Amino acid sequence: MSKNNLKFNSKTIHGGQQPDKAYGAVMPPIYQTSTYAQATPGTHKGYAYSRSANPTRTALENSIASIENGNYGMAFGSGLAAIDAVIKLCNPGDEVVSTNDLYGGSYRLFKKIFEKYGIIFHFIGMENAANIEKYITDKTKLLWVETPTNPMMNIIDIVAVSSLAKKHNVLLAVDNTFATPYLQRPLDLGADIVMHSATKYLGGHSDVVVGALIVNDKALAEELYFIQNASGAICGPMDSFLVLRGIKTLHVRMQRHCENGKAIATYLRNHPKVEKVFWPGFKDHPNHNIAKSQMKDFGGMISFIPKGGTYAAAIKIVEKLQVFTLAESLGGVESLAGHPASMTHGSIPKAEREKIGVVDALIRLSVGIEDEEDLIEDLKQAIG
Repeated sequence: MSKNNLKFNSKTIHGGQQPDKAYGAVMPPIYQTSTYAQATPGTHKGYAYSRSANPTRTALENSIASIENGNYGMAFGSGLAAIDAVIKLCNPGDEVVSTNDLYGGSYRLFKKIFEKYGIIFHFIGMENAANIEKYITDKTKLLWVETPTNPMMNIIDIVAVSSLAKKHNVLLAVDNTFATPYLQRPLDLGADIVMHSATKYLGGHSDVVVGALIVNDKALAEELYFIQNASGAICGPMDSFLVLRGIKTLHVRMQRHCENGKAIATYLRNHPKVEKVFWPGFKDHPNHNIAKSQMKDFGGMISFIPKGGTYAAAIKIVEKLQVFTLAESLGGVESLAGHPASMTHGSIPKAEREKIGVVDALIRLSVGIEDEEDLIEDLKQAIG
């Protein structure tokens, strides 16, 4: 049976992998080397210098491509390094249409780094795909989508946006960090590029920082490989090994993240001291039906606003949490709580944040894989 035909759960363990050719090691070895011996100049065993390629990184890139149903994978030093490579496909004067509810680091990269090189960014609501087309011009190069969005959990219709991208001959890139390929596979829905902060769910253990891109088109892959090698923002072999290890349990972890996420979202929604809960699994979520059609489940990311909607109320809650850890990031086995306005989205101006709902009272939860009863008890004592 070909490993290319495996179902998802099996792909996380075997996809794109083979035993080490030297000694048959089941897990890819950590090739902690910068360079490789050559028989004659230019004649080697496929590896010359580890910025260009490293066997451990290759194993990771093959694994990530496999679970996203892609042909080509690239691993970077961080999710932002992966995004940086995508924007380097653009030239001065090109335009990028991006969702207005997105990770603060992405916004900062677009506005503070690339805008000064003449690339123009439009940040718009994409929950209604019909709203996008009026922003597409003959200068548009790329549509940048997060779904679910960070931190408001908005859902964007990947099939509909893909149809627009193809109609206007522009690229569609989807940040799939929140959903992971366990829940949705954007390439299958028409995207050209999938991006991951593999730091999060793919690594899954809060011990590594890695980014990834996955594509199907060979010419696009070659252009991105060139940028990866020329710019050099690659991840090291140890980091590659750690994410490979994480991917092997992605399916079982995500199942528990989803189960716990549903329990926590339901608890918060029924809590008398909680004003609003943002989670795409609710039937009255604005794009619940789209989420249901393009995702296998609804994930473990939740945002909520406590009653009264004040900064002080939010800070009091996150400081009292004991099982949830107050920390940046998400997607680890442990539950994390964050305050987007002062943490992950602090780089977005306050007025812009509040337009999309990232108010000072908003709390974001990354629900881990602990016992749901312990998580609920923690929220109960923190909210009061």
